[in-house]
Amino acid sequence: MNICNTDAFKSYDIRGTLPTQINEVFAYRLGRACALFLSASRMAVGYDARLSSPSLAQALMEGLVDGGVKVLDLGLVGTEEIYFASAFLKLDAAIMVTASHNPAHYNGMKLVGKKSKPISGDNGLESIRKLVALADFPKPSGIDYSQSITTFNISDPYTTCILGFIEVKHCKPLKIVVNAGNGVAGHMLDALAKYLPFTFIRIHFEPDGHFPNGIPNPLLPDRRQSTKDAVIEHQADLGIAWDGDADRCFLFDEQGRFVDAYYVVGLLAEVFLQLEPGACIIHESRCSWLAQDLAQRYKGKALSSPAGHALIKQKMRQFDAIYGGELSAHHYFRDFNYCDSGMIPWLLVAQLINTRDLSMSKLVESYQQQLVISGEINMQLNNAELATLAVYEFYAGQFESDDNSDGLSLEFKDWRFNLRQSASEPLLRLNIESRLSQAFVSEKTLEIQRILKPFM
Repeated sequence: MNICNTDAFKSYDIRGTLPTQINEVFAYRLGRACALFLSASRMAVGYDARLSSPSLAQALMEGLVDGGVKVLDLGLVGTEEIYFASAFLKLDAAIMVTASHNPAHYNGMKLVGKKSKPISGDNGLESIRKLVALADFPKPSGIDYSQSITTFNISDPYTTCILGFIEVKHCKPLKIVVNAGNGVAGHMLDALAKYLPFTFIRIHFEPDGHFPNGIPNPLLPDRRQSTKDAVIEHQADLGIAWDGDADRCFLFDEQGRFVDAYYVVGLLAEVFLQLEPGACIIHESRCSWLAQDLAQRYKGKALSSPAGHALIKQKMRQFDAIYGGELSAHHYFRDFNYCDSGMIPWLLVAQLINTRDLSMSKLVESYQQQLVISGEINMQLNNAELATLAVYEFYAGQFESDDNSDGLSLEFKDWRFNLRQSASEPLLRLNIESRLSQAFVSEKTLEIQRILKPFM
């Protein structure tokens, strides 16, 4: 029996270091395991711009073919193009080779089944892991992969779908900085640009797995400067930056200021609640009050979900939610197979700038006056569980309600916070929102940090 290291399997996807956890042998075995477990006949495979991705994708496709699957090779794509292909082409499953925003020595895979439904730990990923780890997969001889792997370009139908979320004919010229971060967003933007009246200032646009301008992760403040500088230099109306696999976009206003995803969730929630008053939206526990206020205003329903794309998609399907949003800048859309997209959000925002004749800063100004946030504060602690308990005990008897569905959330009359352990990094994440002042939020931030200091 050939035992394979499966430490790269996580709750919702596969992600690990090269070559000890992720390599071509692993990818081949994953292909064989998916073919066997899913009893699949047709699947698609795509990959991101990492240097290791093409060879991993090839090994994965060979494993699928050796397991009896006909494979569509989508080539270099964004993760959402994989999601789209799964549903649009009525495939049994699809796999994206990517490690998203992780460092260059990482890679991984995201798996979806029929109708773009995530394959995660509770509905198949754990069974696939066991097959990868323990099953014997002798490689058959004489396989002609050219007969079973077909190159397919999903760009045209995908682009048509994405453009369907806005009224192109009502769009007016805007100047927009677009930072692809040397990831895969470039070809997706170029396909859309042909139909839009916008002027795009492109930076870091060529896919380059060396990531010469830094790993594309605009959640990190030091990864935002080039977008900010370009917005200011070109006096642009909007700035956009994507992560490595382009399923998340991050927005900058006309002054080059980063717009926290908390307010973007509010903006998009209001868009869809106006389109469909009474609709259901999904938010995660880190960003509750703004979504709840907006749902109440439009007689809708705002439901909380633990963070994580598989959990949010599951809840969206359960309640037929029109929109879902996370602080990580994942935005989910019912009419996009309940999947996340890095292209739909900025298109909707650009349309709002046009239709409301307001700048980006003005679009979110009322939200910022209504609710003040700390932004996400990440802390590396020795014992996250004991640290969280210490915070709970400090506030015992003071809070109005508590929730442990996704970390610790405590609500008070005029403020609330969430403290949760990261699922992908050894970090404890703190988020505060308040109806009072920035000074009050800063005070509470320091208070919680003082409680946590003994655990740092």
